[in-house]
Amino acid sequence: MTIPQEQFDDLLSRTALASLFYYPEIAVDDGDYNLQNDIAYCLEPVAAIADDDADRLRVAVGRVITNPTAHRSELLALVIELAPQPAA
Repeated sequence: MTIPQEQFDDLLSRTALASLFYYPEIAVDDGDYNLQNDIAYCLEPVAAIADDDADRLRVAVGRVITNPTAHRSELLALVIELAPQPAA
């Protein structure tokens, strides 16, 4: 099943938003915070993706949320790999 590019764009937008609100002390300051919940939220638009690809995305999204500067290019490369090629 091919996931439309728009859904990958939504994943990127959600990841950017989650990383904007993340700070390292959040687990201490907010006892209800769970990084896995943020990751699940970010992956909702591409829920139909193959399990292996979802696992790769899950790791990349988690890294971007916690350290966007160091890992955003990794996520972008993965999205380029998984998203359908634009129509010419």
